[in-house]
Amino acid sequence: MALTKEQTSRDIQTKDWKLRYYEAGEGYPLILIHGSGPGATGWSNFSSNIEELARNFHVYALDMPGWGDSQACTKETLDHNSATIQFMDALGIEKAALIGNSMGGIVALSVAVDHPDRVSHLITMGSGSSPMPKLFSAGDGPTEGLKYLQQAYRTPTPEAMMALVNIMVFDKSFATPDLCKARSDAAMGRPEHLTNFLDMLNKGGPINSWAPMDQLMKMQIPALLIHGRDDRVVPYEHSLLLCAHIPNSRLVLLNRCGHWAMIEHAEEFNRMVADFIKHN
Repeated sequence: MALTKEQTSRDIQTKDWKLRYYEAGEGYPLILIHGSGPGATGWSNFSSNIEELARNFHVYALDMPGWGDSQACTKETLDHNSATIQFMDALGIEKAALIGNSMGGIVALSVAVDHPDRVSHLITMGSGSSPMPKLFSAGDGPTEGLKYLQQAYRTPTPEAMMALVNIMVFDKSFATPDLCKARSDAAMGRPEHLTNFLDMLNKGGPINSWAPMDQLMKMQIPALLIHGRDDRVVPYEHSLLLCAHIPNSRLVLLNRCGHWAMIEHAEEFNRMVADFIKHN
């Protein structure tokens, strides 16, 4: 019988945060970190991956502060880097592989730079890189996908979620009414998360701290960078730049894939993750 959200759901109090996470499996710890979309949670981002990865690893899919059923936060209190380390400390995890989608990739990169002794492997999917001149993508504001994301925060209806999910994926069959309704319900169930995110945007500046490229060039942690060729949210050139700067890295660029490689290509993604961690 397939694992359910209810079976895997856990809560923990860290030094500063009450956090929701989803846990399964035994063995080496993997921490999965979701993206920044409205209604995003550890479960909604990684429900296609938790059970399969848990066959070989101890999987933790975290709701970051300000998302899902974790504690709300403002721009002044948001620190996902610290929250990740506090989560590991609270569970007694000395070292883990970090796997992050989009915003989660930015968090994983930052944690790896600031706490290299706590991270054994780094895997990103559709991650951004620190702000710098772009070679191939437009540099005049948010991408098409980020504009839809911001609109869905302002009006988190099932219709707005459908428009957003259609941008997130290449294969529109993944944009099911059930998925869009679930994300809409999750977003509207925690209106303080929506308000705080929009307040962060209005105040300007990054939502998360960026890992400086000069620091990434010194990092020796093995990194697997996965990106969709058809990503309309974060252009794949970000992963090209990351691969050029991280010495022990490799890039997998997937055709017919949008911003959610772990959802659109779940079986291949799960195999790549397991193989990478076992052999690096």
